[in-house]
Amino acid sequence: MDLLPQGIKGSKTQMAYNHKKVRQSLLQSFFLSLFVAFNVFLCYQLLFTTSFFHLPFFCKQDIKINNPKHNLSQTPCSSLTNNTICCDRTNYHSDICFMIGDVRTHSPSSSIFLYSSSNDTNLIPQEEKIKPYTRKWEGPIMVHIDELHLRTIHSPNASLPCDVHHNVPALFFSAGGYTGNVFHAFNNGLLPLYITSHHLQRQLVLVVLQYRHWWFTKYQEILAQLSEYTPIDFSNDSRIHCFPSAIVGLHFHGTLAVNPTELSDNKSITDFHCMLDKAYKSKVEQIPSQNLKERSSKPPKLVIVSRDGTRVIENEAKVSHLAEEIGFDVEVLKPGNMMAMERIYRSLSSCDVMMGVHGAALTHFLFMRPGSSMFIQIVPLGIEQLAWSCFGEAAIRMGLRYEEYRILPRESSLYWMYGGDDPVVKDPNGTKAKGWEMTKEVYLEGQNVTLDLGRLKKTLVGALQYVVSKRRY
Repeated sequence: MDLLPQGIKGSKTQMAYNHKKVRQSLLQSFFLSLFVAFNVFLCYQLLFTTSFFHLPFFCKQDIKINNPKHNLSQTPCSSLTNNTICCDRTNYHSDICFMIGDVRTHSPSSSIFLYSSSNDTNLIPQEEKIKPYTRKWEGPIMVHIDELHLRTIHSPNASLPCDVHHNVPALFFSAGGYTGNVFHAFNNGLLPLYITSHHLQRQLVLVVLQYRHWWFTKYQEILAQLSEYTPIDFSNDSRIHCFPSAIVGLHFHGTLAVNPTELSDNKSITDFHCMLDKAYKSKVEQIPSQNLKERSSKPPKLVIVSRDGTRVIENEAKVSHLAEEIGFDVEVLKPGNMMAMERIYRSLSSCDVMMGVHGAALTHFLFMRPGSSMFIQIVPLGIEQLAWSCFGEAAIRMGLRYEEYRILPRESSLYWMYGGDDPVVKDPNGTKAKGWEMTKEVYLEGQNVTLDLGRLKKTLVGALQYVVSKRRY
């Protein structure tokens, strides 16, 4: 049998030459095989261990860009020039303004001044007003948000001498509104903060209107990932702070959303998750390893997010026992206002499945592992669309397996309170058509659930099979 490829037969010289080419080809194939093997090993390490690199495989290194307007896609302010103020008011949820130049604060008058030393008498003074909170469409809440006045001053002599000089930009925003609710703290605060500032790589100062000490204490690890400087309490700091530029207000991309198509660096909600990972991983001791063998030797972990007051699982103990019988290691977690975020992170970053009734505490799904974890949202009567829009879409975007357990009428306390033929139970859409207050009073604040263990068992068995299958790869 002729083992030589076609086209290399001939003289001894040609044979030697071609034999050399074959050896070179073999060597190239050998080194290519080594390269492929190394990359397979590298992928394995990234996918299944935490010891090789500190962060999960889906977390990417950021590129440092110290330009406050760099990360803008094509917007009304993408061509901002020096010594000018530009405001983008095209977003339904939020306004945002940019100031480039000698920026100075004056908190007693709720003002931010942009000084210019130019003597040009043709320069037109600018003045803008803005409430830097991401629910501008909601009048009743915006009434309670402090307003800022932005003004240009063209004068060679500054009448506001600087008390504190900063060499990085400022970002002004409000910590008022619904910030006490964890869903809104992330949706209307921390996520818009990330979207607006992450490209500055912590090289900015957060200037906070309606600053609350408890808010800073609760979220300080996340805030430290956004800025390496101590936040400024705008209302209670009367000193004149001077900055080379400022962003006033926050970008908003949607409910628990980071839209890559609106950012020049294509960041997504997964990148925000990675930032949360950086914030808390170093503070949490004994983070369970993601090593395949170690994970496979332990029962999958299910965290049941428990509630008080409304939308309570009235047979929670039986639900927990059922899950244990199926094969889960069960933890019942009741996140409260006083519970440290790293405590919640410890539970959810290590779990395989999180399950809970619709409510603000489910926002903590952001701590779960993308690609291998499942989120089961228990959906009470009348709030199917709300449950999907608040958490379902966002969980899928982050790479979680998302399932809904939609209760039947008999699983709702409303069935026993009103009767099965009452419109509240029989026609939730018709009842909700009476307005948001009716929806809130009846379906959000007036309902508990008692889960059908037979129905739930099918959901939990499916969840167990899913997470076990993810451990095999």
